[in-house]
Amino acid sequence: MDCVFCRIVKGEIPCTKVYEDDEFVAFRDIIPQAPVHIVLVPKRHIPDMSGLDVLPEVAVGLSRAIYLTATRVGLRDYRLVSNNGTGAGQTVLHFHFHILGGWEQPPNIT
Repeated sequence: MDCVFCRIVKGEIPCTKVYEDDEFVAFRDIIPQAPVHIVLVPKRHIPDMSGLDVLPEVAVGLSRAIYLTATRVGLRDYRLVSNNGTGAGQTVLHFHFHILGGWEQPPNIT
């Protein structure tokens, strides 16, 4: 398996980490879509959200990791994006969230 996020977690690909705990790592996106664009991934390879059904401990820590990551980078207001499956636009098949924020004016997206 050649998963770019697994390679980042293992330290094989460099990244700018902003948060890490036992279950998650968060790092700055290399092609940001917002003034602040962080990617949060579980350290275990989980292809998509369906994996949370069998790994409930990851689901439990997810909200905490999102909150702590956003706080650490100074975001109070932010958007969470997670595409689930290729039909929804998921290009890296390792479950992850994008934490987007830092706009002067909110983006015109729904």
